Amino acid sequence: MTTPISSVGATPTATPTPAAAGGGDGGLRKAAEAFEAVILRQLMASMRQAKLADDIFGSSATDNFREMADARTADSLASMRQFGIADMVEQQFRGQLGGLAARAGGGVQ
Repeated sequence: MTTPISSVGATPTATPTPAAAGGGDGGLRKAAEAFEAVILRQLMASMRQAKLADDIFGSSATDNFREMADARTADSLASMRQFGIADMVEQQFRGQLGGLAARAGGGVQ
């Protein structure tokens, strides 16, 4: 049987707390938003690749500025949390952190 990566080498007394794992509530939220921003950047990059014709005035500088604008837009969209990706990621990891805390509290008495 295989063991999860998170439990390899861990001692029963050295279980990560939510504050240590992600800086508390804000750390997990920021990480989830950053993950959503990465997904949105990839989505926007894929949309930019689907162009119908070559840009007459296009250059590498224009492409660089478009990429920077897309990254900023993706960060702004992720901070608004309208897509729900960050919420799902945060909920999933919060459940895993809750399970770790329950196991640590129930196993050590």
